[in-house]
Amino acid sequence: MNKRQLERLLYSAVGVAAMFLIVVVINFIASAAKVRLDLTEDKAFTLSQGTRAILKKLDAPVEIRFYFTQSEREIDPALRSFALRVEDLLDEYRQASGGKIRIRKYNPVPDSDAEDLANLDGIEPQVTPLSGEKFYFGLAVSQFDRRVPIPALIPQKERELEYEISRALAQLSSTNRPVLGVMTSLPMFGSPFNPMMARFGQQPQDKWIVLQELSKDFTVRQVNTDVEKIDDDIGILMVVHPKDLSDKTQYAIDQFVMRGGKLLAFLDPLCISDRPQNPNSPIPLPGGGSSLPKLLKAWGLEFESTKLVADPNLATPVSFRQGAPPERSFVFLSLTKAQFEPRELLTAGLNIVMLPLAGAFSGEPAPGLTKVELLRTTADTDLVDAMTAYFNNEQVKKDFKSSGKVRTLALRLTGKFKTAFPDGKPGSSNSDKQDEKTADTTLKESQGNPVVVLVGDADLLSDQASVRVHNILGLRFIEPFNNNLMLVQNMVEQLAGDVNLFAVRARSVAARPFTRVQRIQAEAEKEYQARIKKLEDDLRETQAKLNELQAKKEQGQKYILSKEQQEEILRFRKKEAEAKRDLKELRKQLRKRVDALETRVKWINILGMPVVVALVGLTMALVKANRTRAR
Repeated sequence: MNKRQLERLLYSAVGVAAMFLIVVVINFIASAAKVRLDLTEDKAFTLSQGTRAILKKLDAPVEIRFYFTQSEREIDPALRSFALRVEDLLDEYRQASGGKIRIRKYNPVPDSDAEDLANLDGIEPQVTPLSGEKFYFGLAVSQFDRRVPIPALIPQKERELEYEISRALAQLSSTNRPVLGVMTSLPMFGSPFNPMMARFGQQPQDKWIVLQELSKDFTVRQVNTDVEKIDDDIGILMVVHPKDLSDKTQYAIDQFVMRGGKLLAFLDPLCISDRPQNPNSPIPLPGGGSSLPKLLKAWGLEFESTKLVADPNLATPVSFRQGAPPERSFVFLSLTKAQFEPRELLTAGLNIVMLPLAGAFSGEPAPGLTKVELLRTTADTDLVDAMTAYFNNEQVKKDFKSSGKVRTLALRLTGKFKTAFPDGKPGSSNSDKQDEKTADTTLKESQGNPVVVLVGDADLLSDQASVRVHNILGLRFIEPFNNNLMLVQNMVEQLAGDVNLFAVRARSVAARPFTRVQRIQAEAEKEYQARIKKLEDDLRETQAKLNELQAKKEQGQKYILSKEQQEEILRFRKKEAEAKRDLKELRKQLRKRVDALETRVKWINILGMPVVVALVGLTMALVKANRTRAR
């Protein structure tokens, strides 16, 4: 081996050793640094600004105890992966807190001190599906002697985990829980067990999930619908489906607003959840509409309590009979980002809100008041009779005529309110009114900073319109399938003055509807309904002609068809066959357009990134080749 070969070998050995050393150093630095890169559109794996604001409010150290039974062999590997992601998230909290959060990890195996501590912290045991072995997977957030548990962690609720932890931190930071009064004519608070009703097969109803969720952050208090005064310690009043409220109760709500209270009212032209028991009717029918007529008039607004908003662009597939296939309903409205106020923080994180059978607000606010629209329709709307829409979906489609008006479905009023009762509290007799004049305490103008939020639907609060309930590993948990719960929680929390929590919650439900697909369906359905209407008009016209021809026949020839009648029938049958053929072709074209769009979107998602990477690679290769040739 000559000297030159020896030098080459030496250089190669040194080069390999240097490369090995560099790789080891880079791996060591990378493992210690824990650099994370979040490339998701909504930064789903980065702590939100709301969380960071809550962390800044911490005035004392907080301890988060993380419980996970790691020694149980039959635990799903996916659950173990989720546990690692939980640890990563907790580490993000620790780093962002500036030393105010301390993380402790426990492995609560059976009959251990860690298991006893988990039980004391309120962590619920879960069960493996195969062997039935017990394990723990939860969190407890504590500060001094206060503790907020997150009893069970489930992968299906991973997107809500940051919100749950941040809410626990916010609860520890606040000393007094705001009081939320709820006035409703619906069974939102559930019903106790009644042995007499059980004999007829009726089960007790649970409290609505929206109230269960609000109870985690507020002291929720039921307010009777015949109340004449709202308790002084109630800061927020939620009025749901205020059906047939007396003037005295409306006066109580009015004075609540006058003293600076925050009002959130859900009105409804036809409430599905309101089903009065009628022994003469085998089918429970929805009750009538609800409104606050005297208050709305004083605020310069109107609400159609017998008309529903129909919008084909926001139509939702609904099954009207058990076992029947879903039909697109113009009055079950699925609102997306285009229908939310873009500059409003309250709706900024929403993706989809579903309003079953909603009404619209109209009018301009009274002097001194400012209106902000929160939810709205498209311009392709119509107002339809509530009962007709409930019983005859096809009739709504057939009679639909676009008004070209954008309808307001939810709004907020702020400013200086004037009382709706300038003559004082409504009295039952002249003597009562005379006595009240001597000591009238009616507030004529609002004090403080009252806020009124009005929503044209109450059914959006119901469990059926907002969540699915699951039982997994022996635990019951809810899965929102839209942002209805989020919207209500955002509204209440904004009225309570804490905007940080709903800034965190904005990422908990990710829904990305195919808005263009929905638009194509709506456009084609318009044409489809026009064809149906034309066919039915032809049918009525031909039937009238047949009746006219039949009336001209002599009584003895009543059941004998003339040549003219036969030709008329043949002409109609031919026209009917042509219309059916056209309708079949229209359905085929509609399906073809929708399928083509879905296929195109699918291939863009599959091939988009690989094509971009390939193009970048080819470009870099060409640039490198050109540089090599230039040398």
